[in-house]
Amino acid sequence: MSEEREPVTRIVTPVRVAYTYTPGIASERFLRGCKEGKLLGGICDACGRVYIPSRGACPRCAAPTSKFQELSDQGTIITFCIVRVPAENIAVDLPYCTASILLDGADISFTGLIQGCPFEDVRIGMRVQAIWKPESEWDYSVGNIEHFHPLDEPDIPFKDLKGYS
Repeated sequence: MSEEREPVTRIVTPVRVAYTYTPGIASERFLRGCKEGKLLGGICDACGRVYIPSRGACPRCAAPTSKFQELSDQGTIITFCIVRVPAENIAVDLPYCTASILLDGADISFTGLIQGCPFEDVRIGMRVQAIWKPESEWDYSVGNIEHFHPLDEPDIPFKDLKGYS
């Protein structure tokens, strides 16, 4: 006997995963730097590219990143988006702007929240600086940076940002 029913088009299934993260040598060094208010990038032993956070090995040539360099907390927006969809684990009022930021001295972008200006003023090439939480609240986390805000500096031309991700 065939019954006509409405098709199921959506279900909501909450999923939670608890895990313990054990950092490797490169990640541990990066996280210890965060606790001290420093952003440490790993330098590839072969090609000299600087990665933040360091992965322990260069993703391009697979050589180790055995040296570290403190990077500036200033950088350039290389891409951004305005987020209008809520997420349970993000405690930021909607809408908000998040960006990929090429920190000065790095060869790969770093993700950060952009505040301190209207969304329509955010643009690729815009110079920004990290605003840190009070030192008494610092932990072994990049969450020590509350957000990035615009600097009163000229934009970096797009042609100078091509090829960075």
